[in-house]
Amino acid sequence: MESIQAIKQRFEIIGNDPKLNRAIEKAIQVSPTDISVLVTGESGVGKESIPKIIHSLSHRKHGKYIAVNCGAIPEGTIDSELFGHEKGSFTGATSTREGYFEVADGGTIFLDEVGELPLTTQVRLLRVLENGEFIKVGSSQVQKTNVRIVAATNVNMADAIEKGKFREDLYYRLSTVDINLPPLRERKEDIHILFRKFASDFAHKYKMPPIKLEDQAVNYLVKYRWSGNIRQLRNAAEQISVLETNRDISLQTLMSYLPAEGINLPSVIGKKSENDFSTERDILYKVLFDMKSDLNDLKKLTLELMKNGAKVQDINPSLIQKVYGNKDESEISFEETPRTAVIANDIQEDFDDDEDDYIFADTIEEEDSLRLDQKEIELIKKALERNKGKRKAAADELGISERTLYRKIKQFDL
Repeated sequence: MESIQAIKQRFEIIGNDPKLNRAIEKAIQVSPTDISVLVTGESGVGKESIPKIIHSLSHRKHGKYIAVNCGAIPEGTIDSELFGHEKGSFTGATSTREGYFEVADGGTIFLDEVGELPLTTQVRLLRVLENGEFIKVGSSQVQKTNVRIVAATNVNMADAIEKGKFREDLYYRLSTVDINLPPLRERKEDIHILFRKFASDFAHKYKMPPIKLEDQAVNYLVKYRWSGNIRQLRNAAEQISVLETNRDISLQTLMSYLPAEGINLPSVIGKKSENDFSTERDILYKVLFDMKSDLNDLKKLTLELMKNGAKVQDINPSLIQKVYGNKDESEISFEETPRTAVIANDIQEDFDDDEDDYIFADTIEEEDSLRLDQKEIELIKKALERNKGKRKAAADELGISERTLYRKIKQFDL
């Protein structure tokens, strides 16, 4: 059995982090068996190296090794890619095709981004794992295959199972052995070594002197979060190698090639809150309904003033709070709302003589129409009348195209 150091040299794996060494050690231990392996870790940590190690050290090393990126294959064709199809089974199937499981018989299949598989494909994959059987798309004949499956994912499988996006039974069949690769930020001692290796490789590739980091730049490099892990580090080394004429890289130069420390890419968009609005129409409706509610509150307050002789202390406190905010009763004067006060006093004087002849309702029902289409019809009619029926002039006045105006006229039967 090869040593960890020999495997690192063979597959160009750099670093001495204990977690990395443990992951390689587990790969070496499981390689002689046919146990299914699930490689987990963030995007860009180098998960594709583990299945290569397992295949090269197994008894299947002379068989085929096929790597499949499950997230890059459209949902409608992934069953055909993995299991094959019969001629005429769907539009475009002009001939019979062998799938990866048929081609890799006796070898190893690496299913990268396995968490992106559709549920229907997961059922087919589970059958392969349990008894080595599969059926081509459009066929009824059961076929046998003898493949070793190594899968990888950067998806949180517990969350995916809870949300019903991944089958729990398939997860346990895939993860007989779970090999986790640590993110780059947890391998701080390896970061500068990796950067120097990449810088040397790109210097040789582009035939130029290698870049060298100053001490402050090295400290920043090691402390940086590296959300994109090794892939991000490699890209940064390549950019700097190609673009910088000065081969001694300062802290300021390095920082110009990296996102700010607080920016972690790829960004995660959280779940929308109930108060979020996806369209301008939602915002407009919200404003209109709030205005309508405020108008009703103001009318209720006016009625209270009328019924109680304009005495603030007798008015419903909740209405005062809505209309006047957090002011004390002593601070409220009717001069602040002269229109309301005048209306209340005028109506009160009119009814003083015959107060018993009137019964005040407890509430005033608001029947005002706030429908946008009615307001739109009124505006269109006014524009057409002012422009003597000339649609182009009316459209210009309304700020819309003549075609849109014509469509509105037909829509509202004007």
